[in-house]
Amino acid sequence: QVQLVESGGGLVQAGGSLRLSCAASGRTFVNYAMAWFRQAPGKEHEFVAAISWSWDRTVYTNSVKGRFTISRDVAKNTVYLQMNSLKPEDTAVYYCAARVDGFTLYTTENRYDYWGQGIQVTVSS
Repeated sequence: QVQLVESGGGLVQAGGSLRLSCAASGRTFVNYAMAWFRQAPGKEHEFVAAISWSWDRTVYTNSVKGRFTISRDVAKNTVYLQMNSLKPEDTAVYYCAARVDGFTLYTTENRYDYWGQGIQVTVSS
């Protein structure tokens, strides 16, 4: 059974940085795609970034381009989201997600097969 566990969230001032981690376990993740979504209070899930496990391709939503970087450590089965220049509007619960067929990077949540429990990120102004 695939398990995804997020860590690294917390409270940070605007302009600061955080790095989220998503530790994956339960099977081999070759060919998987991994993604980060977020959900702010009263809003729907929003795609943030995705990365292919094997081919090092990435995609970002426009609002985080140039500020966030998604990466993965294959040996550690871990995906990261480095978040710089954080803004109050980045405040949300951040979720890690995995898709078995990772050749195409999707930005919609219904394309992903497994989800983490979520972790809070709060950016104060």
